Amino acid sequence: ESRLDEVAAEVMNLGQRALTVPTDMTNADEARNLIERAVSEFGKVDVLINNAAKNEPFTTVVDSSPEEWRACLDDNVMGHMQTCKYVAPHMIKQRSGSIINISSMSMRKGVSTRSAYSAAKAAIAVMTQSLADELGPHQIRVNCVVPGHIWGDALEGYYRRRAKELNVTYEEVYQGFADQVALRRIARDTEISAAILFFASDMASAVTGQSLDVNCGLYYH
Repeated sequence: ESRLDEVAAEVMNLGQRALTVPTDMTNADEARNLIERAVSEFGKVDVLINNAAKNEPFTTVVDSSPEEWRACLDDNVMGHMQTCKYVAPHMIKQRSGSIINISSMSMRKGVSTRSAYSAAKAAIAVMTQSLADELGPHQIRVNCVVPGHIWGDALEGYYRRRAKELNVTYEEVYQGFADQVALRRIARDTEISAAILFFASDMASAVTGQSLDVNCGLYYH
């Protein structure tokens, strides 16, 4: 909740309105309440961005349990589905809206110990296509942003831990990854949000059912 309040404060400092609703995205009643509170406060919902996620379990398929897989799918897939379900009637009524789901490069290339997360993120991308087909007749667009590594405190911390483990400098770890990327750098969080803003805006008025990879050229799709 404190993180939500921090962002709300930033929004309000810009002279805009903000509402925070701490929500367990796996709980259908709480997901419905989130949408209803937003509609009550602002009159309508023009844009829905689904960004809640769960990374665990970090284990192989053999070593992970069905319960761990279900928890990952519940957080990532069902959380997205439920907000879409409850916002759709409002957007259908107003005959407009943009839904943006956030996936991950993990859906493009499965790696060891990330199978549940990769499966969930792939499901989100395909669900995006189905929703685009369902809601398109009501002039509602549904798209997906697929980030690669995102530069920020969390990734920097990981690179610094890796540097200690490998007994090399932090700069060497960063460059080792950057050398695999066409632009020779890692995308910033503001560049990910720019792609989201594109889908939210009228600049993407003829774009729906698409997944846009934002990764500085780590891979091409």
